[in-house]
Amino acid sequence: MKPERALKHGILLFATFLALVPSLFMIMTSLKSDEEYTYNKAGLPQALVLDHFDNVLFHSPFFAWMGNSIILVVGAVILSTVVSCLGAYAIARMKFNGRGLLFSVSTALMAVPPVVMIVPLFVLYSQLGLISTYQGTIIIYAGLITPFSVYLLTTFFRTLPRELFEAARMDGAGDLLILWRIVIPLSLPALLTLVVVNALYVWNDLIIAIIFLQDDSKRTLMAGISVFQGRYDNQIPLTMAGMVIASAPMIILYIAFQKYFIQGLMAGSVK
Repeated sequence: MKPERALKHGILLFATFLALVPSLFMIMTSLKSDEEYTYNKAGLPQALVLDHFDNVLFHSPFFAWMGNSIILVVGAVILSTVVSCLGAYAIARMKFNGRGLLFSVSTALMAVPPVVMIVPLFVLYSQLGLISTYQGTIIIYAGLITPFSVYLLTTFFRTLPRELFEAARMDGAGDLLILWRIVIPLSLPALLTLVVVNALYVWNDLIIAIIFLQDDSKRTLMAGISVFQGRYDNQIPLTMAGMVIASAPMIILYIAFQKYFIQGLMAGSVK
């Protein structure tokens, strides 16, 4: 192996290790007893302790929290994907006045931090009676993840061959039929990328879930773990065990769609 290539591989391995350090610390801490953690915070566990996982799974409403998170993830991702496909197709393939401005405004919304919208949204939702409702929270999450989805899909749709659209129109197909029968099947890598990225965002979010889902029965997984941590602030291994279990579904999702995820990130970069 050439020295330059070996250096590049070494740098990449070091960067990978740094990225994995928080996850390794979380897993090692979850396998320690409370007593061992007090004097051995950074080292490997001397004896594996699985009691924390049993407490999280069977002595807390963990599965109820997970069910609430799944409802929000599925609802927000589906709603955002539908809206984003329609909006991105219109911007990429339909000619109308203000198309460029619409795309610019949608892209600019990606830079707006969600925290600046919390107060007006809370006031509005209080007046509409949408606090502590699934539908209201799903709409917020869908609105937050749609700008990036529109940007990615618009970029991808523009790379599709124009001849496909011309041939479909010659056969009498309308825009909705073209989108459903041609564009979406060809855009599966980009769409699956959006599913993974958006699902990760909604699953890991804390601030929206805490503020807009105040009912204990509708508490999400991350919000539940934060309360769990506050209740057992001296039992860090117990909290880490909950985080390990909470991370598992998203890790499985990423591994399952890793191939399409990488293809989708490259979508639209070259023609």
